[in-house]
Amino acid sequence: MVRKKQKDHFNNICMLFSFQINNNYSILMRIFLSLFIFTSFVSSQINPNNIDIVRDEYGVPHIFAETDAEVAFGLAWANAEDDFKTIQEAYLAGNALLSKYIGIKGAPADFITQFIGSRELIDNNINQISQDYMKVISGYAEGLNSYAQKNPDKVLFKKLFPITPKMMMMYSQLQLFISNQGADWAGRILNNDTQDDFLDQNLTGSNVIAMNSSKTKSGETFLAINTHQPLEGPTSWYEAHLNSNEGTNIIGTLYPGTPHILIGVNKNLGWSHTVNYPDKTDVFKLKMKNNRTYVVDGEEYKLERFKAKINIKVLGIPISINRKYYRSIFGPTLKNKLGYYSIRTPTLFNIRALEQWWRMGKSKNFTEFYNTLKMKQIPGFNIGYADKYDTIFYISNGIIPKRAEGYNWKGIVPGDTKNTLWDEYYEIEDLPQVIQPKAGFIYDANHSPFKSTSAEENPKEEDYSETMGYETYDNNRSTRLIELIESYDKVSYEDFKDIKYDNSFPSKFSYNFMDISIIETLNLDSEDELFEILDIIQKWDRKTDIDSQGAGVYGILYYQLVWNYRNQIQENNNTVSQEILMSALADTEEYLLDNFGSININLGDFQKLVRGNKEIPIWGLPDVITAMSSRPYRDGRYKVTQGESYIGLVRFNEEGPHLESIISFGNSDDPDSAHYTDQMDLYSKFKTKKMTFNKEEIYKEAIRIYNPN
Repeated sequence: MVRKKQKDHFNNICMLFSFQINNNYSILMRIFLSLFIFTSFVSSQINPNNIDIVRDEYGVPHIFAETDAEVAFGLAWANAEDDFKTIQEAYLAGNALLSKYIGIKGAPADFITQFIGSRELIDNNINQISQDYMKVISGYAEGLNSYAQKNPDKVLFKKLFPITPKMMMMYSQLQLFISNQGADWAGRILNNDTQDDFLDQNLTGSNVIAMNSSKTKSGETFLAINTHQPLEGPTSWYEAHLNSNEGTNIIGTLYPGTPHILIGVNKNLGWSHTVNYPDKTDVFKLKMKNNRTYVVDGEEYKLERFKAKINIKVLGIPISINRKYYRSIFGPTLKNKLGYYSIRTPTLFNIRALEQWWRMGKSKNFTEFYNTLKMKQIPGFNIGYADKYDTIFYISNGIIPKRAEGYNWKGIVPGDTKNTLWDEYYEIEDLPQVIQPKAGFIYDANHSPFKSTSAEENPKEEDYSETMGYETYDNNRSTRLIELIESYDKVSYEDFKDIKYDNSFPSKFSYNFMDISIIETLNLDSEDELFEILDIIQKWDRKTDIDSQGAGVYGILYYQLVWNYRNQIQENNNTVSQEILMSALADTEEYLLDNFGSININLGDFQKLVRGNKEIPIWGLPDVITAMSSRPYRDGRYKVTQGESYIGLVRFNEEGPHLESIISFGNSDDPDSAHYTDQMDLYSKFKTKKMTFNKEEIYKEAIRIYNPN
């Protein structure tokens, strides 16, 4: 089972440990760099009285200031008020300090941070960061440090402070390496597992839809931002509005600890991301002469050797645990019982991803936005875009290496030849994309980029090298989306919202990792003890409503299959056989009777949206448009942990954007806050809240206006 394998991978990483930087700089140069970072951080001396934090009725901070650096300071303060614990934990992980705070459970993140060499990478390349962006991240760091200084009781680990821009960038590098599946590959190598896994990575994913005036009844341009992230934790969303007199005016979301918006809408345009799965990370098996020497094209090279260091306390006693890792010309390297393996991914060489996101948010039109993409710093993520000029756009974005033909780049490639040692990337213009399709729409649901608009205008798979590793499959969400979009000649705004909030499986549904067609075709005798439970599923209308009995029973069956029968399904060519289905149905019936006393339950009886003491029934299942993924909670119930998170619905017309949004719980992670759960009921009823860029209205309707001090 993948879940067990991933746990094993983490357990193996927990046995690894620490890092001494291969110091190619002189002591003087390192002192200079440290002083540069420090002076950049402290020299601004931002006056908090120049910054207004304006809280609306849902606690969303609207931050107004003269400069972008001041706005970043205000954002840091507001985000810290709402979720300082998560911000600190994120930075502890990104700076190899998490295990000092939480013990052995922090070891995986601390090891990976050292393994990828983010500290050295940033030291060597920090001069690439523009001065105007350095001011932004310095302002954000100053805001966090100011909050920590004035709230010392909320500081988790004193040695984390003062936060510096470098520390923020190190956390970003960790996140991007993980998002590129680099950490997963490291875990697999350490677990002696280099085979393909049975993955359900596309089940919750995200959706994005955009339509221009040729598809909309009103002649407006629509954008649906429909992200499916964890509902809590370091990659959950935080909503904010940032407004400066330096050209920033954007509403959207960010991860805790991020100095600006990552997905959002400004006065002219908006965009959203979905996760994409081209080949972003490669693994090379080295040809070893001995345990220190490897051979490439007949030439001998010495492995660089390092030790990752993890510091923990056991029964109050400090313990330092070391684990070796290496570096070859291909990248950071690990040893297992099968040999030495190097990992190579663009994140190991690029540090300006955050700056690119910031510049995307400041773009005033499509040309500026597209030119910003040419920075090629964001290593992945599809982009769906729309603007007030009626432009829509889709791209399967990424930093995609130019690889040699003739190798299986999805697997392990030989590390004994420089033929496999890539060092160039495709240009943005060379990636699959659609601009202003005549069909009037683009969409993505983590599926193939070659199915992103009408069939006639889709990018053609044959135009792209197989070495790029692009997805070629549909999933249930993408199949349902195109069914719905093409069922309309013209779409009203209400139709658009109906499409986005659809919670049904397509008429014929299955999964790209698991063929479950046997559910449709299996016939049982009415006397069979499993007839009734199968009959409920077969008569189910495929809607995942709260009051749906079929969805409730099927939801339990689904989790039985993917958690308890993974190995059997994989061994059976990723197909659920009659034998497997009958066994899983029996398990489902037993589960229902043990936990509910009946097989006649609804989805809302089984699946809950839970935060603190608030618990409500909730709709959705994995791989419907309104995707929800749940985990065991209590008394046989499950609670949603990932899925529909931040939702933004935008109408662009001549006046600019009209935005409504919702988030799964509330905008504060503080259980004592009024905004801890205040959006849950709206969210569960498919409702949203109105957002505005109008400064006068924001101040007039504000619940609280204050300076960050």
